[in-house]
Amino acid sequence: MAEDSSNAPGSPGRHRARGATAGRRRKRPSARRRAVLYTVWTLAAVLVLGGAGLGYLYYKLNGNLTGVDVNAALGANRPKDADDGSMDVLVLGSDSRAGKNAKYGKDGGTSRSDTAMIVHIYKGHQKASVVSIPRDTLVDRPSCTTKEGQEAPAEQGAMFNSAYEAGGPACTIKTIESMTDIRMDHFLEVDFSGFKQLIDDLGGVNITTTAPIHDAKSHLDLEPGPHTLGGEQSLGLVRTRHGVGDGSDLGRIKLQQAFVKALLDQVKHVDVFGNPKKLYDLADTSTKALTTDSELASVSKLKGFAESLKGIGSNNMKMTTLPVEYDPQNPDRVLPMEHKAQLIWTALRNDRPVPASATKGSAGDATSAGKVVK
Repeated sequence: MAEDSSNAPGSPGRHRARGATAGRRRKRPSARRRAVLYTVWTLAAVLVLGGAGLGYLYYKLNGNLTGVDVNAALGANRPKDADDGSMDVLVLGSDSRAGKNAKYGKDGGTSRSDTAMIVHIYKGHQKASVVSIPRDTLVDRPSCTTKEGQEAPAEQGAMFNSAYEAGGPACTIKTIESMTDIRMDHFLEVDFSGFKQLIDDLGGVNITTTAPIHDAKSHLDLEPGPHTLGGEQSLGLVRTRHGVGDGSDLGRIKLQQAFVKALLDQVKHVDVFGNPKKLYDLADTSTKALTTDSELASVSKLKGFAESLKGIGSNNMKMTTLPVEYDPQNPDRVLPMEHKAQLIWTALRNDRPVPASATKGSAGDATSAGKVVK
């Protein structure tokens, strides 16, 4: 997400075909948190609302940001750009349990991308489509360069989130570009602890639940009705799986998408002008939580991005999950429905809305979990 909004996907490409039939679902014991898009859009709103008032803080906030030169790692063999004014951004969250994130689970010495969302910002920057990719989707991962500079060989039928473990954000981008033939203009990544603090700095997020949510694993107990969730409860909500719907990870994605919209609606009403401390706390927390590609690793560029997105709200953001079916050989994994997935990628490459037919019949579209929160 950058000041320069001219970069966008271009040429159509090939897509791998997987022949598979729908399999039954099995619940998995692990639980992870997704926080990324919430933090990105909150930071964007804060930078827009704060405007020039943040000028005296730019130097300090720049020091908070972490930048990664993914372009150097990816090289020139990538999908072409199309100068149509649209933009594609990969938003990531990793499941590292090191440092402040240790209390959310053990750190096995590696990280995997716990959340992956492709954000397509349409020409004119007045609307967007967000495509969530389930972490357990089986894909053909291309060869990648590891953090140590070694080559991680290509792997067929690899879990999607293993790409981050193999080669960090650059490998995840390479995998997505191989799947979609859409060039990712930028990437952003957020950590768990930063998300929790961000919600607390906001003063909580207002939601309404239409059904009870009780999940001991995410320490969440909510009765039907209105709630103001602090950071810890918000983390519980976006990670809960057993407390809503059919208990699947796909249902949790729907719940997260509903939470994104609730947060977007609330951020617009934050009185940063009347509360300079809140403005500073939000900007400080957001920039500390973010890792970006090196082209975005400055507050001035993030502010330019934020200005370009200020017309996008919850009503003109379409949330979609990659069309998938359960793997009949392993119901803990899902397979892309290639024909339907290609409908999505073709639409985004051509800057068109995602057709409703692209998700019809998908396991990710079958769950009603997203209706639990509004």
